[in-house]
Amino acid sequence: MRVDIFDYELPEARIALRPVIPRDAAKLLVVREDGRREHARVSDLPQLLRAGDALVVNDTKVIPARFMARRGPRDEHGAGAAIEVTLHKRTAPDRFRAFVRPAKRLKPDDRLELASGFSAHVLSRNEGEVELAFELVGAALDAAVARHGAMPLPPYIASRREPDTRDSKDYQTIFACEPGSVAAPTAGLHFIDDLLTRLKEKGIVRHNVTLNVGAGTFLPVTADDTSGHKMHAERAALSRETADALNATQARGGRIVAVGTTALRTLETAADNDGRFHEFTGETDLFIIPGYCFKAVDILLTNFHLPRSTLFMLVCAFSGMEIMRAAYAEAIAENYRFYSYGDACLLFRPRS
Repeated sequence: MRVDIFDYELPEARIALRPVIPRDAAKLLVVREDGRREHARVSDLPQLLRAGDALVVNDTKVIPARFMARRGPRDEHGAGAAIEVTLHKRTAPDRFRAFVRPAKRLKPDDRLELASGFSAHVLSRNEGEVELAFELVGAALDAAVARHGAMPLPPYIASRREPDTRDSKDYQTIFACEPGSVAAPTAGLHFIDDLLTRLKEKGIVRHNVTLNVGAGTFLPVTADDTSGHKMHAERAALSRETADALNATQARGGRIVAVGTTALRTLETAADNDGRFHEFTGETDLFIIPGYCFKAVDILLTNFHLPRSTLFMLVCAFSGMEIMRAAYAEAIAENYRFYSYGDACLLFRPRS
């Protein structure tokens, strides 16, 4: 499938640089099973869902994974070459894979000083990705990353303003408790305590899954055809208790509502061909494009995604290409805010 069919034009002014306050005041474009569209707010979710539905959120926590490092040896002024480093995947107690730029001059055994007294050396490089070995291990390495790193905002925000202290809270969901992501599961950013209370009062039960989002989510699809794109594997988990609860929800006629594409990919990875969920812990590189047969998720709450991205491909697979192209065109015309800090859509999966 050609990648260029997932392109669209977005005015730069539609890219949200800050979230709305309160978070659930974000606009919500509702797309029904037949493609009909309605305009609402995220705060309207209790009225749009039914008692007995199950809301599934990703409880991953974003780590401050971005560093402005220096490559040694240092020059006569005490400063080595500047390197931007974004950690994206833990590979061992003392190792991370990272995206770096500029990368072409880095070579194995180069030393990177990420902060004063906090350094690593390059084990290997593959184009713009390296594997780093640190002098610290385990919890000590986690603590150093938390102390010295910055929130890794998406490039379409970071290129237009500097990250600041607000982002440490804004770019973290209310559900965040499992450290490991370098990007937020952004659909979850819209929830506040009051909305969760009203959903619970409606009889909508919340369940957690975990998918540690990697920086690969920011990477463009550079292949001309989807067959040439390889997804970065990400670690995901769905507990046996949650699997049993979701199976019970389905048996009672309740619907499975995924909050975000990461929750959806976790659920679809953990479901069998009959749509039943099973305990899962491992890596998933599930790449969903039109033609994919959804097994378990009935409704998807998600933000508006970049053109030519794997996430826009996913929503086109979920609701239909023409339906989503029309929905995005209407969202642009109606001044919806796009991407991580932007507005959302609620997609009801068409029935075949």
